[in-house]
Amino acid sequence: MKRKDLIKKLTTLGCILERHGSNHDLYKNPATGKKQPVPRHNEIDENLAQHIIKELT
Repeated sequence: MKRKDLIKKLTTLGCILERHGSNHDLYKNPATGKKQPVPRHNEIDENLAQHIIKELT
């Protein structure tokens, strides 16, 4: 999955960018309070992308 597609999906779920890191960005779901790092690679493994979405919802 492309990183920009994952970010778009996370923002539609209500997640916000908490902070930038050197290798990862930290996204937070304000409704649940859960945080999850998102790698800064152009291409993210499909299983990892699904895991990030599952953890943030």
